[in-house]
Amino acid sequence: MQLYFGLLLNANLKGFVSGSIYKGSSKLLCTPGLNCYSCPGAISACPLGALQGAFSAGHSTLYYVGGILLLYGILFGRLICGWLCPFGLIQELLYKTRTPKVKKCPVTRVLSLCKYLFLVVFVVLIPVGYALKDMPLPAFCKFICPAGTLEGGLILLSNAANASYLSMLGPLFNWKFLLTVSILVGCMFIFRLFCRFICPLGAFYGLFNRLSFFGIQVETHKCTDCGLCTSRCLMDIKRPGDRECISCGDCVDTCPTKAIVWKRPGIFPKTKTSRITKSICAILMVAIFIGAIGYTWVNSGTGNSIEMGFSAQLSVIDKTGLTGRTIDPTKTGMLTIVNFWGTWCAPCIEELPYFDQIASMYPDNVQVIAVHTDIGSDAAPEFIKKYYPNSNIIFAKDYKQNGAEGYYTALGGRDAYPYTVVLDNTGIIFAKFVGSVSYQDLLKIVEENL
Repeated sequence: MQLYFGLLLNANLKGFVSGSIYKGSSKLLCTPGLNCYSCPGAISACPLGALQGAFSAGHSTLYYVGGILLLYGILFGRLICGWLCPFGLIQELLYKTRTPKVKKCPVTRVLSLCKYLFLVVFVVLIPVGYALKDMPLPAFCKFICPAGTLEGGLILLSNAANASYLSMLGPLFNWKFLLTVSILVGCMFIFRLFCRFICPLGAFYGLFNRLSFFGIQVETHKCTDCGLCTSRCLMDIKRPGDRECISCGDCVDTCPTKAIVWKRPGIFPKTKTSRITKSICAILMVAIFIGAIGYTWVNSGTGNSIEMGFSAQLSVIDKTGLTGRTIDPTKTGMLTIVNFWGTWCAPCIEELPYFDQIASMYPDNVQVIAVHTDIGSDAAPEFIKKYYPNSNIIFAKDYKQNGAEGYYTALGGRDAYPYTVVLDNTGIIFAKFVGSVSYQDLLKIVEENL
């Protein structure tokens, strides 16, 4: 089941070929387990990343994401960790390697509390603090999450189409790479190291374990407190069904008095499942998986390119919203800097003052256009009103085309923000900056080409 859901949640096979991220409508949904949004195969969003982003995206988004997480917790608790989480599968496979194993002990039980600290500090306090300053920061994703580094960063970097991303690598990537390798190596010696000591999602779901609709429970009138279940369990449980239990079910058959049972047993047939029923279930699962592959393959268009005659007008926005004006960055007739950004992107916000200064220094020779992504563009007018009400920058809004950002894709963008291109007076791109750009680099390229 872990393998199946890992494949199903990463059914966008086209993304692995093209090295791009799927941005279809299913990305509005959160997967139950930890599966990075930036994985080329991912067809849904990571609940942790969505929650951190929701703090800066308005009340409706926060209610939506929070409601989904509460629903998952109330229905399944940490059963999700044991059955549906792709990163849990990776950890279990690593633990099967022939290495010495670190057994659980009082120290590991204390360390298991650390994940609640990660939940409070990196998923709630830091993102909320930055959201109050209008600077979105998904702290856990940015500084810690090994699933993002492994499934998103490393897989994207391994694709030749993303060779330009290598210029973005720096100390932060080095830190995350080292941390990810350390966690993965640690999982060879310690069972589910990340789940037990670090994962905030597991910490959140663990709060609902005793209340969840599905999972493991102990019938106390049958229990003799022999301790056989806790001694054989590889997690740091004190009793099956507590906050550390992932409801894997291994303890059900170990109990000599049959005191450990599944919740809601009446939902499932009590008789042995027939071969016909198993076959039908298998066929349905395969059909769903094939359907997901087909749907994402057809609906993951990448937009048009300039070479194909791309031409479109972007809607200009200011502190009041859409102005009714339009602009084509390739037809300004002067040196044009096009910066693709988003109010949800902290590095984008940090470098906007550089573009504002260039626009003020060369108002008659350089056109600076800041194109906000279609995603979250409703927040742009308020941001402009607060920070750039009288700027010489022309702010515009990108648009969706075949499931992708129209101008961003046409001008060579590939799932990385911020992204900047410089065009000559005929609209030809002669410089690109993937990721953040320094003021010195901007100034240099302007002075060399005026």
